[in-house]
Amino acid sequence: MTNGKKDQPWLIRTYAGHSTAKASNELYLSNLDKGQTGLSVAFDLPTQTGYDSDHILARGEVGKVGVPISHLGDMRTLFSQIPLENMNTSMTINATAPWLLALYVAVAEEQGANISELKGTVQNDLVKEYLSRGTYICPPKPSMKLIGDVAEYCFNNIPKWNPMNICSYHLQEAGATPEQELAYALATAISVLDELKTRVPKTEFPELCGRLSFFVNAGIRFVTEMCKMRAFVDLWDEILIKRYGVEDPKFRRFRYGVQVNSLGLTEQQPENNVYRILIEMLAVTLSKKARARAVQLPAWNEALGLPRPWDQQWSMRMQQIMAFETDLLEYEDLFDGNQVVDTKVENLKASARFELEAIETQGGALNSIEYMKSRLVESNSGRLQNIESNQTTVVGVNKFTKTEKSPLVSGDSGIMIVDPLVEKDQIDRLNLWRSKRDEELVSLALFNLRKAALDGQNIMPTSIEAAKAGATTGEWAQEMRNIYGEYRGPTGVASGISNKTEGLEKIRSAVDAVSDKLGERLKFLIGKPGLDGHSNGAEQIASRARDCGMNIEYQGIRLTPQELVETVKTTKSHVIGLSILSGSHIPLVQDMINLLAQEGLTNIPVVVGGIIPEEDEIKLLKMGISKVYTPKDFEMNTIMMDIVNLAEPKEIAAE
Repeated sequence: MTNGKKDQPWLIRTYAGHSTAKASNELYLSNLDKGQTGLSVAFDLPTQTGYDSDHILARGEVGKVGVPISHLGDMRTLFSQIPLENMNTSMTINATAPWLLALYVAVAEEQGANISELKGTVQNDLVKEYLSRGTYICPPKPSMKLIGDVAEYCFNNIPKWNPMNICSYHLQEAGATPEQELAYALATAISVLDELKTRVPKTEFPELCGRLSFFVNAGIRFVTEMCKMRAFVDLWDEILIKRYGVEDPKFRRFRYGVQVNSLGLTEQQPENNVYRILIEMLAVTLSKKARARAVQLPAWNEALGLPRPWDQQWSMRMQQIMAFETDLLEYEDLFDGNQVVDTKVENLKASARFELEAIETQGGALNSIEYMKSRLVESNSGRLQNIESNQTTVVGVNKFTKTEKSPLVSGDSGIMIVDPLVEKDQIDRLNLWRSKRDEELVSLALFNLRKAALDGQNIMPTSIEAAKAGATTGEWAQEMRNIYGEYRGPTGVASGISNKTEGLEKIRSAVDAVSDKLGERLKFLIGKPGLDGHSNGAEQIASRARDCGMNIEYQGIRLTPQELVETVKTTKSHVIGLSILSGSHIPLVQDMINLLAQEGLTNIPVVVGGIIPEEDEIKLLKMGISKVYTPKDFEMNTIMMDIVNLAEPKEIAAE
């Protein structure tokens, strides 16, 4: 039944940012002119992980997966001609969330904005970074303290701002089942609320609860995903009223934004991704009870590389057609009283409660990171095995693979290519910024930041002071590293061989045979050079190689090529596998090749996996790379046999 008046549509966003602040600003202005109603800022990996653009770990990463923001000048340029007081801005930033918010506030004040009127969100979810995305800096407990600092500051100074976006999106990307996505996100929310209980007066705590928001994922099984969203609504309400005594229903509303599933986008027949994105959007828009407050959709070609402005426009138009051409917003909830839906929701809730109890018995989310990580790796392994065995159909990948050539990707690469000179340009402007600032003022501001942190004070006021003084992202983050230390999260890959060896007998025999020829067990090093924290692929390769009987060396994310080469020397690995999904594969692989040559290790075969355009694949092979794997290479057993064949001693293979 129609409700008599049409509901307001959700915030329409695209997740955007690339190359430089100036270029990203031009894109934002263009998208806003096309009808976008909110901004969702993508930052590059150095900015996300707290490094300036000239840091050794930033090589090849500057401006690749988002916009580089090194200082106040960059943030000023990013929002030029955009009045922040009237904007709703979501910033996908976690470890450096206090700093990027500080820069945002400083720019808003420069614009003459009333700070209390600012609206938007910082993601600020470090737990999911440990589990799935990898852009963390500090250990869990100090990270939770910083989350609390942001929430407390926002509550007192920017009351319309969401200080945290509890993010289950990347959990699903890492393999989480709907039940795990529910449980792990809510466990994180509980740990945050426990931190915040003492930050404000008891009477004001319910209002602070009402400022927490969520950022979720919606996959292709849209009935299940829609039911998952209804389960989120019920469970969040249940937690807030039973555990925290929040009586006012408006403070118990489950408020969330969404990006639908990039994991399911395929390199094969990429035009099919348009349908996938539309179907996935239905899961978060059809049910009024569980409708997203903001939606951002990936572009159809994100499995190929960085989307172009036109590609983003196409996804935006999808939202606008749904919101403004259909009658969806004229009706009450379409699923209330539906027995099938109600049963599915209750089953999801029961499973999520069971998983929540398991986390609670371990002391909550912060104490369960290793447990949750291992569960995600296991779930993702099962998902991939189902695709490999054809138990799960993916059109164009393992079924209906015969295809016409797509005109959408003919004539050019079909993606945006970031100019390699962008990195040099950003570094030049960073050096210019440093040369013109007042160093004494910067030193004083960083001293005050350091003192506030050491004294256990809220770091937001001194972070804003440092932003205005001209400090850089790397300088702010280094203070955090010096005070709180750095953290290396669990890989989720157990050292022992699992009992899931069905279908691996042939490969295990081949590994044994080659190991006999080598005179020792085949050693396979899996490395992630640079700042790319998308470790799902590397984890699955490591797990499968382990189960095939190889000795694996996988130390996780964020290593320099030099560190990886040193590991090769120490372990005497027979094959090297590099996983890079951030677009920085050319410079990082070239560095690896050069360093291996310097050490006289050119005899060790190197394979590379990632989102790699065809023209880059050719370049990598010319460098001497033995094999290149992209998302289309989903049959991991084939990859395993490649590794075995590459490890076979050449002189024996020649005979």
